[in-house]
Amino acid sequence: MSAYLLNRVGQALFVLWAAFTISFVLLQAMPGDAILIKFQNPDLGLTAQQVAEIRASYAGDSPVLVQYVQTIGKFLTGSFGYSVQAGVPVSSLLAAHLPATLKLATLGFLLASVLAILIAFLSSLTPFTWLRGALQSVPSLFISIPTFWLGIMLIQIFSFRLKLVPVINPGPWQELILPVFTLAVPISAPLAQVLVRNIDEVMTRPFVGVARAKGANRQWILWRHVAKNALLPTLTIAGVLFGELIAGAVVTETVFGLNGIGRLTERAVGSQDAAVLQAIVVLSALAFVIINLVVDLLYPVLDPRLRTKVGAAP
Repeated sequence: MSAYLLNRVGQALFVLWAAFTISFVLLQAMPGDAILIKFQNPDLGLTAQQVAEIRASYAGDSPVLVQYVQTIGKFLTGSFGYSVQAGVPVSSLLAAHLPATLKLATLGFLLASVLAILIAFLSSLTPFTWLRGALQSVPSLFISIPTFWLGIMLIQIFSFRLKLVPVINPGPWQELILPVFTLAVPISAPLAQVLVRNIDEVMTRPFVGVARAKGANRQWILWRHVAKNALLPTLTIAGVLFGELIAGAVVTETVFGLNGIGRLTERAVGSQDAAVLQAIVVLSALAFVIINLVVDLLYPVLDPRLRTKVGAAP
């Protein structure tokens, strides 16, 4: 077990290093310069010498390799540098914007899980073939809907036409209703598809046939025997889908005007604020790695058959 844990932690650290390095290289290759974009503005009245001094204070003239070493050293000590556009530590920006995104992502993922489980289990329990086919086609419909279009349609229908959810001065929870649903719909689709396939596969196993022979009905078999075995493989895709949550949050927060990491990313891209973008990439990679590491470590706990395999690893 210790060897397995060390191996997974080593892989996680490699992913973090790779994410940092690739993002650093890509940000360095971006055309333009955030420092010059902001401080060469004629309205500021700065001389060329003053701009050069400011650029030097941000280590903009240092060789790329020196910047890489300095940046990774700061990240290891918990310092993300300063935002060129905002003029404040990047950590302050993250602390101000992260809670809104965490709330949105958590609620969105929970709703997506509920939708996926409902679709999968209803399609398995229904006695009607046509209804089963219709329910199993829902994930394909969900995943094909553009996030920005869904958000705009929800605003048009529930805010402007039905006037059920206010968009002007909403309450702290009211402002999350439509964004959470917008984020949850595309995430629920792959979860439901994987869960449906897992249920169909588990239903063909011998122990299900034995339960049927003993007189158990389909509902009892599904909840008692099939659910746990079908849900376990879904954990893997659930961890991978965290990346979709981050991408969806950028669009969703922009559509609904939420002040989270998505909006911060949008502004940083527009101003080419490399320090902010670098921190967001590393933070997203860290969250992705932690979630997938937790999922990997939960597998042996939830499935006793895997404990022997993990324990036997050299």
